[in-house]
Amino acid sequence: MRIGLRVCSIRVPAAVVLMLGGVVTHGVAQSLENLRREHAAAMAAHHLCSGLWVVGRDHQRSAEEVLAQDVARFPAFAWQDDFAYEVNESTHTVSVSGHEFDTRMARYHGDQGCTILPFGSERIYFEPVPVPRHVPNPASTAWPTGDVGAHGTFPEVEQAALDRALDWAMAQPQHTRALVATYRGKIIGERYASGFTPHTPQISWSQGKSITAALVGVLVEQGVLNLESPAPVAEWQGPGDPRRHITVANLLNMSSGLDFRNYGLGSPVSWIADNEHFRIYFDAVNVFEHAINQPMDLEPNQRFRYRNSDPLTLGRIVRQTVEARGDDYLTFPQRALFDRIGARNFVLETDAWGNFILTGYDFGSAWDWTRFGLLHLWDGLWNGDRILPEGWTEFVSTPAPADPQQGYGGLFWLNRGGAHNRIPADAYWAAGFMGQTTMVIPSRDMVVVRLGPSPGDFNTYLNETVGRVLEAVGVSR
Repeated sequence: MRIGLRVCSIRVPAAVVLMLGGVVTHGVAQSLENLRREHAAAMAAHHLCSGLWVVGRDHQRSAEEVLAQDVARFPAFAWQDDFAYEVNESTHTVSVSGHEFDTRMARYHGDQGCTILPFGSERIYFEPVPVPRHVPNPASTAWPTGDVGAHGTFPEVEQAALDRALDWAMAQPQHTRALVATYRGKIIGERYASGFTPHTPQISWSQGKSITAALVGVLVEQGVLNLESPAPVAEWQGPGDPRRHITVANLLNMSSGLDFRNYGLGSPVSWIADNEHFRIYFDAVNVFEHAINQPMDLEPNQRFRYRNSDPLTLGRIVRQTVEARGDDYLTFPQRALFDRIGARNFVLETDAWGNFILTGYDFGSAWDWTRFGLLHLWDGLWNGDRILPEGWTEFVSTPAPADPQQGYGGLFWLNRGGAHNRIPADAYWAAGFMGQTTMVIPSRDMVVVRLGPSPGDFNTYLNETVGRVLEAVGVSR
């Protein structure tokens, strides 16, 4: 049963949306194919734009390189041979066109990164702002806030074995672009693909969900949000609306009960608007309104389901909470979180309405993700500064009550169910599409970060890579 109100803007013929199991006429199939191509073109425009001006802002990347390395070789992105692209350096736009569909465009907006422009529009509906990085000079500031003394050596670390582990990981066909191992707060080993550095912002996909969790944690520490309180979403507070019983904790645990369709990738219906989970990456919608205007089909805390609705709703709560006190939303993550840990390379992209798409369109560097991992390893305390509430990391690393596999906590993935047999059970990690990982291993006092667009069976690779790294680090003396 679907309870509540569903409001969405769909430019898809009803026959296309409802064709999930029946006979498809040639006309409907053609409409579906054109729509799929248009949406794939929109996502490609975004990836080209971000690859050029976000990832490539500190080193030159050509459009041909970005297309070949980040888009065309991955079937999931559905790039077509007849697609054509155009890069306008003066307007910082990328357009992708093809037969039988309208050209789609993405535009770079400085510290808000790249945004897919809405269908038929050449503008956005918010005012981009610069995001100052108020961090001490990293060249003269000690690690972890700065870069001085970032590396350490320890007698219990067998360096030759660690080097072999890192070299093995980089040699695998997983397109790893950054790999950093940290022990007892110091970097003990790192590797980078050609053209990438410790400070290159890379697309981190759903690792951004864990940033959302941390921003919620900041507001809990400030006393303006409470985990067990009903989610402060005004649209859910009407008489008889069952969504008023969804708590902040339910949303963090991906157990809200919101009916948010997820058809995955790789099927004929992956690229239509009815694929609500993925639509935010290709259809230029207001992602916060898209999330909150969904009905329920389950009671809260009844079942864990990995859906973008829950972290996007939390993102909307963060925005409204911050703006209600007269604070600036677009600079809030940098000021309230990243500046305090010395992170200076994060780029959080928005939709055309200025809402962070922290379920996928976020970019961070290997060293800044390492800092994010260390913040959690140290239970939210950074050089004596309490950023996240005491015990916050216990919450995010505790299995969601509605997840019998014990594989998910508070917008972090967990190994409590033993899915990775070479990794300790207390490990938890921010994870993103195609293998983006920031893993915290409290029992080993370690953080492992891996970035890069990985195809295929990434979990086996992750298990083996982290297992080999752990084998090189013995018990401290």
